[in-house]
Amino acid sequence: MTIAPSPQAAKTAALLSPSPTSVPRPPAPPAPPVRRGPLVVSGLLGAALTAYVWSAHGAKPGVLLLLGLGLGVALFHSRFGFTSAWRQLIAVGNGAGLRAHALLLGTTATLFALIIGTGTGLFGSVPAPSAGPLGAGLLIGSFVFAVGMQLGGACASGTLFAVGSGQTSILLTLGGFIGGATLAAWQFDLWKDLPALEPVVMADHIGWFGSWAVTILALAAIVVITRRVQARRNPPPLGAVPSARGVARVLRGSWPLAVGALALAALGAGVLLVSGGAWGITSAFSLWGSELVGALGGHPEQWTWWQKPGNKEMLAGSVLADRTSLTDIGIMIGAAVAAALGGTWALHRGVAWRTAVAAVLGGVLMGIGARLAGGCNIGAYLAGIASGSLHGWVWGATALLGTWAGLKLRPLFGLGNPKPGDGVC
Repeated sequence: MTIAPSPQAAKTAALLSPSPTSVPRPPAPPAPPVRRGPLVVSGLLGAALTAYVWSAHGAKPGVLLLLGLGLGVALFHSRFGFTSAWRQLIAVGNGAGLRAHALLLGTTATLFALIIGTGTGLFGSVPAPSAGPLGAGLLIGSFVFAVGMQLGGACASGTLFAVGSGQTSILLTLGGFIGGATLAAWQFDLWKDLPALEPVVMADHIGWFGSWAVTILALAAIVVITRRVQARRNPPPLGAVPSARGVARVLRGSWPLAVGALALAALGAGVLLVSGGAWGITSAFSLWGSELVGALGGHPEQWTWWQKPGNKEMLAGSVLADRTSLTDIGIMIGAAVAAALGGTWALHRGVAWRTAVAAVLGGVLMGIGARLAGGCNIGAYLAGIASGSLHGWVWGATALLGTWAGLKLRPLFGLGNPKPGDGVC
């Protein structure tokens, strides 16, 4: 005699089952052979730079560089994207990427609540939440950033790990990104007085447990909503990338998005423990560009941006002692190691001129947008939501609107968008 499952059990099973797609996801092709040359070069570079930073600047910067290397490996092996996740959701309704975001955000929020709530830090660091003001700069900046990432082909973290894997067009995006972030720092006086409200951190009102609970409930709602949207629209599946089999998959990829989300959350929490601040990316781009301006005879130290407390010390110090620069450099090297191990490291030549224009323009928009909004998909969206700061949620919602606008502009540059009839998205 067969006993029918209860309605609640059926609902739970449906929630945990894979979301439907128009066709089954194709199997992953086998990983190509290891690229020994790039692996040796990137591995030696990572080891030598870590040894130098450790000896010249101490253990704390050395550990931050190691964490960056780990972030680069995790980002590449899981192909953890923000740009593609939002594009797939808006264009065809595939919410798998956004659900991976929810796992990353929820796990990071849990770790942040434990670390910040207990005041736990290493190397004398005092952990603090990442909070930002609620105002015009946040709305304009996150919208512009999202348009830029759809034109540039990658978000802030995606730009770094794509550059590390040898993608030439994304190198153009990085150049534009640095230029836009530097331009926004130079012209800080034009936008520093935009109207804004004070930051709102939920833990200040309902405690860290209450903040964590509200965040988890909101993320659970996003998971349910995206599953329902996907069931209604029945989109193409995500494309499969080359992967090793068995135990070799740990080193040679590709990792499931869920594994990537958990690894990134743990490494991001490590950055908070070591430095006292959340993982970020784009402040380093303003620093790198301003250092270049100074090397060419300019005087960025006279800009209002670099006269702010904290920023002034950043510009005066070594790039290899800057927390964000260290993790950014580590991400690029770590991604190069991962791509070489996976056999996919390659320099992409022959970039179409319209793609090149879109890459540079997208990078400039992201650089400007990140400065206006006080962060990017990592420093504002991930760190903000994980910290229980309202500005992270506003950033994410506005970025969805910017993604829709960016999708409308992509065809002007010869860039395609996923379509319901595609085999994969």
